[in-house]
Amino acid sequence: MAKLLSYKEISEHKSRDDLWMIIDGKVYDCTKFMDEHPGGEEVLLDLGGMDATGPFADIGHSDDAVKMLADLYVGDLDTESEPVHTKEPEPASATTGGEGNGVFVLAVLAIVAAIVYFYLNKS
Repeated sequence: MAKLLSYKEISEHKSRDDLWMIIDGKVYDCTKFMDEHPGGEEVLLDLGGMDATGPFADIGHSDDAVKMLADLYVGDLDTESEPVHTKEPEPASATTGGEGNGVFVLAVLAIVAAIVYFYLNKS
């Protein structure tokens, strides 16, 4: 059976050296992943010790990113525990520090697709 962790216990893990977060009712230790996180460590630090389900889903993480969570798994959230009142996580786009990165990637992909389309349909 998975270890049940209270909101209070999870909220105590919010530093660079000890960072846990909740995603979909599961608790993950993201401490060792901070240096590798493509969005930077600041995003993780902003959500440390809190429920990051919304921001995680908002970003649209890849299947590989979701699979990586298995290695970081610590236990399950005890939903019967008393929630700790902390600041609400900011929307993911506000916490990335790179506003518009998703739009930029989409724009580049659209341009590349247009070039490939015109190149392949050139008479």
